[in-house]
Amino acid sequence: MSGKVYLVGAGPGDPSLITVKGLEVLRAADVVVHDYLANPRLLSEVKPECKLIFVGKRHDKHYMEQDEINRILVEQAKAGKMVVRLKGGDPFVFGRGGEEAAELVENGIAFEVVPGVSAAYAVPAYAGIPVTHRHMASDVAFITGHQVEQEESDINWQKLALGVGTLVFLMGVTNLGKITDELIKHGRAPETPVAVIRWGTMPEQQTITGTLSDIGAKIRQASLRPPAVVVVGEVVKLRDKLAWFEKKPLAGRRVVVTRGADQAIEFIKELEALGAEAIPFPTILTRPLAEPIELDAAIGTLGEFSWVVFTSANAVKYFMARLRHHNLDLRALGFVKVAVIGPASAAALATAGITADMTPADYLAEGLVEEFEHLDMAGKKVLLPRAKVAREVLPEQLMEMGAEVVIAPCYETVTAGASPQRLAALLRDDRVSYVTFTSGSTVTGYAEILSGEPDSQRLMAMTHAVCIGPTTEKTALVHGLDVAAVADESTTAGMIEAIVKLANQGEE
Repeated sequence: MSGKVYLVGAGPGDPSLITVKGLEVLRAADVVVHDYLANPRLLSEVKPECKLIFVGKRHDKHYMEQDEINRILVEQAKAGKMVVRLKGGDPFVFGRGGEEAAELVENGIAFEVVPGVSAAYAVPAYAGIPVTHRHMASDVAFITGHQVEQEESDINWQKLALGVGTLVFLMGVTNLGKITDELIKHGRAPETPVAVIRWGTMPEQQTITGTLSDIGAKIRQASLRPPAVVVVGEVVKLRDKLAWFEKKPLAGRRVVVTRGADQAIEFIKELEALGAEAIPFPTILTRPLAEPIELDAAIGTLGEFSWVVFTSANAVKYFMARLRHHNLDLRALGFVKVAVIGPASAAALATAGITADMTPADYLAEGLVEEFEHLDMAGKKVLLPRAKVAREVLPEQLMEMGAEVVIAPCYETVTAGASPQRLAALLRDDRVSYVTFTSGSTVTGYAEILSGEPDSQRLMAMTHAVCIGPTTEKTALVHGLDVAAVADESTTAGMIEAIVKLANQGEE
C-alpha cells in the first residue's frame, strides 16, 4: 500500500519559523528527505526510528540530482512510508516543489504541500527591510538568481528595471555583477539602493548595503559568498530605522546547551528570545535507579525525619515518583521540613504542591550548609535524596553539626548518546560562541562524547565554556576547556546574564 509525501517548507533558516503543521508532519514522518538549507536543528524533532536522507542540493554542488531525488520520494512512498520532503524556504518558491509534485502525480502517489516561510520576504524582514511600503513600493518581484546566468533566460529586464518597485533575487549573489549591469542598462538609476543579506535569519546574518553602482565592489571587499538574498529598491533605505534582529543582545551568537533535553527547553527559549541560535546538545540523561533500596527504606519511616533536602530538580522528580510507586502522596511527609538548593528545585517542589522551608541565598551546597549552621541540628535526622554520584560537602558538614544523615540515591546520571559530528564541525570552523554547562556531569559527558573525534583535545580547547558555578568551572578546567565566564548566580538566568555581558564586551 502506497504511503504519502508531504512537501514541507522548512523556512529560511531560523528553526522557529517552521509552521505548526510542518512541525507536526515532521515529527510523524517515517522518512525525511532534506537539503542543506533546512536547519539541522529541525532534524532533532523526528522520531528515533525515522530514516534521514540527505540530498544536499545547492548552487555549486549537487550531492544528488533532481531525478534521483524524485526516484527516492516515489520509492519510499510506494514502500508505504510517510515521507517528508523538507525544503528550505517554501517548496513552491524556487524550490522545485512543483517538479516533485508532478512526479508524484505521475506515479500515483498521494501528496500534500505544507507551505513555508519564504526567504524572499523573511530574510529582508530580518534585515529591517519591508519588501513593500505604501510610500515606496506597491509591488515586488521575486527572481531566481539561477536564471540570470542562463544565455536564454526569460527574465524581462526592461520590466524589472522600470516597472517593479522592489526586486528580490534569491541565490543571486554569484551573478550580482550581471544583475546590476542589466538593471542599469535597462534604465534603473545607478544610485538605486541595494542590500545583500547573507545567511538571513541565522546567527551569521550579514547585511551589506550600497547602490547598483557600488554594491559589487563592496561585496568583493567583504568576500561575501552564497547563500544570500539581494534586495533592490527604495525600501532598502528603511533598514537604518527598522533593523531589529541585529540589535538583539545575543544576535550573531550560537550557543550550545548541554543540559539534559527534558530540562533544556526553557533555557533554549530564553536564549532564542535574545537573538541567539541555541543548539541542543544534551550530554547527559538521568534515569531512576532500578532498586533505590535506601530511599525505599527511608520512605517507610518518613515521620522520623526532621528535614528532607533536595539538591536538584531531578531529586524532587524522582523522589515524588517513588512516593507514588508506594501509593503515597504528600501527606507522607507530615511535619517534615523541606530544604532546596535553589530556584529550579524550589519550582519543581512547588509543582508537586510543596513550598520549601529553606532556600539558601547562595545556590550551592555550601549555601545550604551556611543556612543549617544557624539551626540546632544535633540529633536531627536528615534525608538526602540525590544522584547516585554526588558531592559529599553537604552530608559531611551536616554530620559535623551532629545531624544523622541518610543518603538515599534515587537516580543516576549517564552520558547521552548525542552525535558529535555537527558540533565538532562548528567548533572547527569557529562558529560556536559559547557552550553552556549546568553541572560537572554535563562537562564530563561533553568530554566523553567528543573523545571519539581525532582532534578532541583541540576541540575541547576551542570550547568557550559558560559555567553555572565554581564547582562546574573546576571540572571544565580539568578537562581543558576555555572558561569564558562563570555565572554570578548559579542559575540558568545567571548564565544568560553572563553570556550577555560577554557579548557586550565583544568577547568570543
